[in-house]
Amino acid sequence: MFEQVIFYFFAGFLILAGFMVITVRNSVHAALFLVLAFFSSAGLWLMLEAEFLAIALVLVYVGAVMVLFLFVVMMLDIDATKLRANFRRYFPVGVLVALAMMYSIVKVISREGSGLVQTPSIAPKNADYNNTRELGLALYQDFIWPFEIASVVLLVAIIAAITLTLRTTRQTKAQKPEHQVSVSKETRIRLVEIDSEPPA
Repeated sequence: MFEQVIFYFFAGFLILAGFMVITVRNSVHAALFLVLAFFSSAGLWLMLEAEFLAIALVLVYVGAVMVLFLFVVMMLDIDATKLRANFRRYFPVGVLVALAMMYSIVKVISREGSGLVQTPSIAPKNADYNNTRELGLALYQDFIWPFEIASVVLLVAIIAAITLTLRTTRQTKAQKPEHQVSVSKETRIRLVEIDSEPPA
């Protein structure tokens, strides 16, 4: 009974925060509500005995990603009135898409669609159960090849993003380290002898 109360507490905050993220007018307030949604998700993961994922969600997303989001939003200073100028024109399409997504979500999380009728409830683990060790064994033993392939794909994406953003144009003046290293004193310094003038 107590676990159900805690579950509905975190689930209610998660639904409320997610709704406020897409309805609030201020972008900074939307980012702060997203932080509340992350905290609520971390609480639900703690109830599922996934302590490592809950702590990683708080540290990585709340501590790093959302700080970056807030920094970018506050630096850009986006004019929301121009973005909402044609809101009423696309409102019927948005309602249809929202209803279709809501129907899909309800079908997936229902007891028949999710398979909860056939799946037994999760048995509580012992006190010496280590969630981090089990996650590490699953990543580096059972799913080592998908994990390595995903890491290579992410590395290629990072290199592609850096390559696209560092394109040299005529307006930029980039240094060339290979030319700076290969210089010598003969090509950089020129000594000129000047005759001294006699004092007046």
